[in-house]
Formats: sequence, C-alpha cells, structure tokens
Amino acid sequence: MEALTTDKESSRLTADTILELLANRRRRYLLYALRGYDQPIELSSLAEQVAGWEHDVPPEEVAKNEYKSVYVSSVQCHVPKLADANVVNHDENNHSVILSENATQLEPYLRLVIKDEPENSRLHAELQAESGDGLIGQLRARLTH
Repeated sequence: MEALTTDKESSRLTADTILELLANRRRRYLLYALRGYDQPIELSSLAEQVAGWEHDVPPEEVAKNEYKSVYVSSVQCHVPKLADANVVNHDENNHSVILSENATQLEPYLRLVIKDEPENSRLHAELQAESGDGLIGQLRARLTH
C-alpha cells in the first residue's frame, strides 16, 4: 500500500491523501471531535465521544466493548494515519492528540461529508449546537471569508 503523501515543499496534502483520510467514518468522527479543542485531549475521551456518535448514545452510556473497539482502532490505525499526514499531533507517551497544521486543508471536504451524517442523530445535533452554529457553521464561516 502506498504511503500517504504531502508535497514536501508546501506541506499540501495530495488529493489521494485527502480522500483516503476522509473515506473512513471513524476518522471523520475523530476530526469532528477534535475541532473543539485548542489543547491536546486524551484519546480515551475522544474514543468515548466517537463511540457515542457511532451508537447514537451519550458517551457515558457507551458499552465497554464499543468504546474499546473505537479506542484500539484509533490507536493502531486512525490516529497514526492522521499523524502521518500531519493532520494531528499525537503524543504516544500519554495518548493525547490535537489538530495540527494540515487539518485546515480538510475543512472544505469535511463541509461536504457532514451533509451525509444522519440529520436525526446525536452527532448532527452536537455539530449544530457547539458555539451556537456548531461545526457546520464554523466551517461555513471559514470558507466564506
């Protein structure tokens, strides 16, 4: 399998990399969850949030096996893939992550894929509710300026 790539001089993500990163729903959910943080967050907290969205329940109601599935796949696959593309910074010692410089390149595409998220879900409601307009509003504001 070919490695994810960026144009080394400009740090621009290639089209193939962008599409590969956003092709997986769990990775998109991780990105949605990270949007609200300006400090590193523990991957365990993100996994609870993502598992809640996947099963359309509050994070505190997520079954242990559902949480574990999200956490393990995030540690072993999704976060390393995002880190390789410089979309997140991952501190492997304390398992915390934060969005990094290339994350902004995904915003126009996240705006499109958000439209495919179920409108009657907790995810959709939370994306709308954060900061008044939520993630969708934040993305629209950034893209129109």
